[in-house]
Amino acid sequence: MIRFTYYGHACFALHSESKTLLFDPFISANELAKEVDIDSLSADYILLSHGHADHILDAERIAKRTGAKVIAAAEIVDWINKKGIQNAHPMNTGGTWDFGDFKLKCVVAQHSSGLPDGSYGGNPMGFIIFIENKALYYAGDTALTLDMKLIPTWAQLDAAIMPIGDNFTMGIDDALLACEFCNTQKMIAVHFDTFGYIKINHEEALQKSASKNIKLVLPKLLESFDLDSI
Repeated sequence: MIRFTYYGHACFALHSESKTLLFDPFISANELAKEVDIDSLSADYILLSHGHADHILDAERIAKRTGAKVIAAAEIVDWINKKGIQNAHPMNTGGTWDFGDFKLKCVVAQHSSGLPDGSYGGNPMGFIIFIENKALYYAGDTALTLDMKLIPTWAQLDAAIMPIGDNFTMGIDDALLACEFCNTQKMIAVHFDTFGYIKINHEEALQKSASKNIKLVLPKLLESFDLDSI
């Protein structure tokens, strides 16, 4: 059983029977995530899709407290090593690695990636996560891209986790087309409502998804659910 827990913006966790994978932690500066106690979060792995502050702001704090292994682009790993975190694994687009608890494939995300200090953050990435007989796709921050049509050649997805806030990433229309490219009818939305630029119309997004026969989940803060339930 894999559970999904939402911590706001594009931060979420996947919980297997024994491990917790935390993605893109941005909590302490997110006004909408005030209810989240960042220092009580568990993590065995922290996966960072790219270097923007709204995806890695709290990675150092959580990694130092939990000892979690940080997985990110090589340039981000170099940056985090300099902050005293040595338990990290560098990757890049196209690479696959078996971490024992799960297997990860890094795929194309069409975006930018600058670190908070202005240095280069390497390639932005999406992730295909193979865990406990499940295959999940986290698109990261991305535009719609034809590379998504390759994903069904690597995995039969159980669900896709997609940004839908528009302006900086895909909006709902492109995200629904991305689901078609990826051959999945289950989408968990992230990267919406946090800032004025990415506020969405929930009812419209749900109606558009239903018209495409795609199950859209708009998670609420701290909502947790079994992936088999969607």
